[in-house]
Order: sequence, then structure tokens, then C-alpha cells
Amino acid sequence: MLSPVTNIVGRVIVVEDAQATHTFNTSYPVVETMIRRGIEHLTGRHDPGQAWLQLVSSTDVVGIKVYASPGAIIGTRPDVVRAVVRGLLSAGIASDRIIIWDRDRTDLRMAGYFELANRLGVRVESATGHEFDLDTFYDSALPGSLVYGDVEFGQKGPGIGRKSYVSKLVSKVITRHIVIAPLLNHNAAGTTGCLYGMTMGAVDNKIRFERSPRALSEAVPEIMAMPVFFDRLALVISDALICQYQGESKNLLHYSKVLNQLRFSKDPVALDVLALGELEAQRQKAGVPDRKFPRWIYDNAALLQLGESDPRKIRFEWVEAPFERP
Repeated sequence: MLSPVTNIVGRVIVVEDAQATHTFNTSYPVVETMIRRGIEHLTGRHDPGQAWLQLVSSTDVVGIKVYASPGAIIGTRPDVVRAVVRGLLSAGIASDRIIIWDRDRTDLRMAGYFELANRLGVRVESATGHEFDLDTFYDSALPGSLVYGDVEFGQKGPGIGRKSYVSKLVSKVITRHIVIAPLLNHNAAGTTGCLYGMTMGAVDNKIRFERSPRALSEAVPEIMAMPVFFDRLALVISDALICQYQGESKNLLHYSKVLNQLRFSKDPVALDVLALGELEAQRQKAGVPDRKFPRWIYDNAALLQLGESDPRKIRFEWVEAPFERP
């Protein structure tokens, strides 16, 4: 029986199928079924098209945020994105209103997203490929070293370097966000999850935050709380088919554990907190030096009412195999 439609904070749907991967390669038919089952259970709708239309509308421009820099095996997996795109198309979302995006065009190309977008007839865009919006920014007194590509690079004067501007791809083009984050460690944020991936993928002048865990813990949730991000958030998916608990952006499969899970929620904080816990648990099981990251980002996000940061309050709903094969 499907769960009723709900926006309960901390609600997470976990879909698991042992056949989802083979030797670190995804099985697309299984992944597609997992995506469909997850969306149906999250929304409470038996019909896949109607389920997607509980999250987005046919008039939206839907941005699918991926994390592409680690590549197709350890970053967001293209088969997961493919299944989401096909679900949106089946719901009647026009192909030119679906955008696969990340910060850098080169990362998207190397991870195979241009090829995927061409096959599906949808768009692929990079945040840095658009101008930054001078009217939409995050202001922080934290000083930073501006680099080429930042809006205020080369400028002098009072207040220069305080602002991180949002890409117009996010502020002017996309109207609904779907974030698909890999279950991958990050040496500053703990996990390259929904909060970090979304915010740091869309603003300029971000190096200043990544140099300090305390600065990152303030900037990430405060940027996520901006209306162009949080108010447009439709869905977050944790791509937990494979969990890499060491290495950050490097492909280190010997520091990986196959979980064969996809996790669905409307709560980005809950998914990221679960990711942190999973990464810590896998490091302990593997006997590698554990790094317990401060949870400041996620506690601050909860204070801003972006989601649930207490693992004890997260509500799990499991959808396990065996279920019908495509």
C-alpha cells in the first residue's frame, strides 16, 4: 500500500534492489523501476505520470542538479538521471523544459551528460556558462581571494568580495529543482550531498567558504535558504547505489561499498545527515581512520527550518526487492 502524500520533515523513502549494480556498473532497467517505485511511494500516487506531477508541473522548467566532477561511476550516475528524465517526459514535461546541470561544462561532458542529453532530447547547461545575476546574491563579510570568472574579479573598492552571486541559470531559468547527489565523502562538508552540491554549484566567489569548516557551515545553509533555491526545491534523491567513503573527487573503488539503494525525500537535510552517518559507518567497518565531521552545516540548516538534522527523528519507509522486473 502506498503512503499518503505528505511533506513531513524528515520523511525518507529508501528503495533497495541487489540487482541495481554489477561490478560497479548500473543496470538501467532495475534503476528505472527503483525510481518509479520511489516516486510513487513518496507522492502516494500509483500512476507514474501523476506521481511526477505532484512534484512539478508542465509549465515548470525543471533543473536536475547532478554532481559530475568525480565522473560517471562515483559522481551522480547517468542511469539515475536518465530514469528521472524519462519519468518527467512520461508525465508530459516538454523535453526543452528539462535541464541537466552542474557547475562546470567540462565536468558534465566528461561524465557523459552531453551524450545522455542528446539521446533524450533534453538540455544540458552549466552554471558558469550563464551570467551571474547582479540582483541575486549572498552577502558575507568573510574576505576572499576573487578568481577569474567571479563577477567582481579585478575590481577594487569598499565591499568588493563580500558577495557571492547566483548563476542566472538558477535565478532566471529554472523554476523547480531536483537534486541528485552521490553518496560520496567531502573533506570539508562531510558529504557532497544535496546542500553542498546545490549551493556551491551555483554561486561565484565560493573559495572563501571552502577554506574554513565554520565559514562553510554558515554559507551553505544560508544560501540554500534563499528563495531561488529552497522555495523551488521539488525533490532530492541520494544516489546510494555505491557509497565511496574516502577520496572525495577521486575515483577510489577500493574505498567503496555497494549499497544498491536510492533514497528519496523532500528534505535535503535529512538525506545529507543520513549520508554522513553512512559514510562514517562504512569507514569504521573498513578499518580506515575515521573522520567525524562537525555537523554544523546540517544543524544550522535545521535552525533555518530547511529540514531535520536529528537522525532519531528521521522517518524511514523501505521499499525492498523483490518486486516486479521491468
